[in-house]
Amino acid sequence: MDYGTGPYPLGVRENGRIMDGQATVFIDGEAGTTGLGIRQRLHALPVAVRSIDPERRKDADARREMMESADLVVLCLPDAASREAASMVAAMEAAGGPAPRLLDASTAFRVDPDWAYGFPEMGADQAAAIATARRVSNPGCYPTGAIALLRPLVRAGLLAPDFPVTINAVSGYSGGGRTMIEAHEREGGPAFELYGLGLDHKHVPEITRYAGLSRTPLFVPSVGHFPQGMIVSIPLHLDMLAAPATGADLRAVLADVYAGSDRVGVAEAGTTLDADALAGTDLMELRVHANDARRQAVLTARLDNLGKGASGAAIQNIALMLGLASPA
Repeated sequence: MDYGTGPYPLGVRENGRIMDGQATVFIDGEAGTTGLGIRQRLHALPVAVRSIDPERRKDADARREMMESADLVVLCLPDAASREAASMVAAMEAAGGPAPRLLDASTAFRVDPDWAYGFPEMGADQAAAIATARRVSNPGCYPTGAIALLRPLVRAGLLAPDFPVTINAVSGYSGGGRTMIEAHEREGGPAFELYGLGLDHKHVPEITRYAGLSRTPLFVPSVGHFPQGMIVSIPLHLDMLAAPATGADLRAVLADVYAGSDRVGVAEAGTTLDADALAGTDLMELRVHANDARRQAVLTARLDNLGKGASGAAIQNIALMLGLASPA
């Protein structure tokens, strides 16, 4: 899908320096799960990828040099390190020297109004906002599914912003970092785990803001004994909606919002749903499982936690920011 050109011609920096006809990308933190996924997927884009000497990856001067030489820097770092890196780039801009655009994969800036939220399908103008932004925050995996389901219903007036939303979700263990991956891949690893039971998961502010909610949702994530995949599910009592609606009405709203997307689609509901069916893809499927006689429905979003939930979303945003055709 071709999203057109970004704010600068391909290969031309804001300060006018031409980079051999190709944009250059530096992944700060490429050794992590998300960074590795992004680097692998970047082969599908006509960009030059620059890597830092592993022995100097924590050297501030070396990182600054890499940033100054890049058109776009992808931050795959813990929140504190992402904030530090963003401050380095802000200092470059203030000094009037070469400075890259930023795509951050942490949670540090996801509700920061100075950063564009990197979910292109979220609204009619969101892809354009990402394409022109100097700073973009890549969405979280769970919020991608939750926002995709909730935001259209809130904006359509079917779901009140103060609705007591409950979100249950299960993800593959690959998104939990090295410790979780090792725990699940050793013999006798856990079959299923609930977590975030302090009910203050770091994704809650992101979901609340971009879904358009005024009441904080109750969010309970979990991890299953499979590498990749995710299901986000949201139960609804139809009699509690802001306007009378059937399951078909909810589905029609979602289908209308995502009709033009090549990544997000509304699928037919069934009686079972496998969490890992979209593993290895950058797709997301939305469903409305309804029993109108009982006035109940369950909304589900199925995606790959490392695809549309992480690295795949990053590649989509990188393509938008650099004015490139996004890989299918």
